[in-house]
Amino acid sequence: MRVTVSRKAHFNAAHRLYRKDWTFEKNQAVFGKCNNPNYHGHNYELIVSVTGEIDPETGYVMDLGELAAIIHREVEERLDHKNLNLDVPEFENLNPTAEHIAVVIWDKLRKEIATDKDLEVVLYETPRNFVTYNGK
Repeated sequence: MRVTVSRKAHFNAAHRLYRKDWTFEKNQAVFGKCNNPNYHGHNYELIVSVTGEIDPETGYVMDLGELAAIIHREVEERLDHKNLNLDVPEFENLNPTAEHIAVVIWDKLRKEIATDKDLEVVLYETPRNFVTYNGK
């Protein structure tokens, strides 16, 4: 029997969506106000879900305290109150769209969670705009 457990987290971060190889005008046309040269911020909400078999000894799919600690270490400490373009090495040459942020988070968490478990991240950039990534 496979069950999914989930943990919510949040972080605040600034970013600018733009491509260095495009003109300012093209960046403005594609990314609009998200191309602000002085950056802009979001209050990101994150839901991390782990799916697997229930351990017969503990009754857990995964200890949620352990999952919370992994999220804190790999996501919140690295991204909270950061300028993603300037402070986070993964975005030095990667446009920090919600899609890319979700993939970067998934990659960080995947290394810390047993491979016999499925992992999915849902990242809310705004209450109405969110992305989902499960490694596929």
